[in-house]
Amino acid sequence: MLLIGRERRLASENDSGTSRTGKLIDARKHSRFKWGVDVKIYSRTRDRLMGRTVDISEQGLAVMVQIEIPLDQVVRLEFELPLGVVSIRALVRERNAFRYGFQFVEPDSYAQELISRSCEELKLRHTSS
Repeated sequence: MLLIGRERRLASENDSGTSRTGKLIDARKHSRFKWGVDVKIYSRTRDRLMGRTVDISEQGLAVMVQIEIPLDQVVRLEFELPLGVVSIRALVRERNAFRYGFQFVEPDSYAQELISRSCEELKLRHTSS
């Protein structure tokens, strides 16, 4: 019974990993927010790559990249947030065509604070629109 209530609640929160039909796809701890800026990707196997962010959460980032990046590789990302520029290590977690999912790896306290505060700001922007 508790799970059904959770599925109903998630069904109304499309950012939380559910389809519009209410079918549970993947529950996330942190909401994702649309954020489109250029990102520099530094990989051990390639020169610097450029991409464009799609969305951000406190745990990671979705990026469109035109060149293949191996999964499970740790890279360094540099991108701008509403409150400043971030340089952070991230694990390449998933790929769907040109869209890559990066999970932040051991962010320092400055980067984590900047990401958390920026996500809060994006949340306020989203709810006031």
